[in-house]
Amino acid sequence: MTASRVLAVDSGGSGLRVALADVSAPRRPETLASQEPVRTGGSGIDAGHLLEQLLPMARALLDRAGGGGEVSAVAIGAAGMGTLGGQLRAELPAALGESLGVDRLALAADAVTAYAGALGQRPGAVVAAGTGLIALGTDLSAWQRADGWGHLLGDSGGGAWIGRAGLDAALRAHDGRRGGSAALLAAMESAFGPAQELPAKLYPRTDRPAVLASFAPEVARCAAGGDAVAADILARAAGHIAESASAVCPPAGQVALTGGLLKMGDPLLVPLRAELASQLPSAGQVAAAGDPLDGALLIAAALAQDALRLPRHPTLLYVPAEQGR
Repeated sequence: MTASRVLAVDSGGSGLRVALADVSAPRRPETLASQEPVRTGGSGIDAGHLLEQLLPMARALLDRAGGGGEVSAVAIGAAGMGTLGGQLRAELPAALGESLGVDRLALAADAVTAYAGALGQRPGAVVAAGTGLIALGTDLSAWQRADGWGHLLGDSGGGAWIGRAGLDAALRAHDGRRGGSAALLAAMESAFGPAQELPAKLYPRTDRPAVLASFAPEVARCAAGGDAVAADILARAAGHIAESASAVCPPAGQVALTGGLLKMGDPLLVPLRAELASQLPSAGQVAAAGDPLDGALLIAAALAQDALRLPRHPTLLYVPAEQGR
């Protein structure tokens, strides 16, 4: 009997990751990665560029697995799928059917694959906290989203938010205004140079959110060293993160946190656990079981076995074969 396999894809700002696994063992995949992010243009995420990278990796994984068996289902999670995934939804079903012979396909926002990786198919809420911040929750009948509005309009409590608050406190100290921090000023000057040069270094950059977020670890370092202003910034960030989780978590659901921001450790996590306990007293805080690629694998395996319970959505979790049924 030939093995039934599923293919999972995680497409984000750092590139593309592809995994192939047996339906019966989706947590033990073979993986390949590309360091080239999929292009985004006027029509949204470039379906052709994604396929240029995905198909050779998929074939290489199938060859590595012995070439036998079939791909029963594919799940693709992509950053920007919710707002920029129109071309993917229009072109990928036919392209993957022709190239891989697969007719079971799920196209998911990266927040959905992060949810599935962290909590599986249980009701609850997942906060993905990195440079930005978004919370996604479900009672398994519909999705609820909070924040994820970008560094100018939201992402409150995320890395860019923390970094900007830290730089604001540094500049306040430079100017002699209230709310300043000498420790953060010293950290800013070490990282970026003299204060008067910061606007010219920051404003022309197209990657401003990442530049702002690069200062967030310095805020945590200063907080760990006893700086009250830095500690207050992280306490406020914790409040914002818990608010987003509270806005989307169903009653008695579980809450998991994911993302690189958690690497800041206790200066953020201690106030965050306290805020979650205060704002979501009935929700259990659990460790994330896996990452977005794990989530894509779980979705693909569930789809292959007619066991996908996560709610469908036109842009967050789209299953083309189900349309028109």
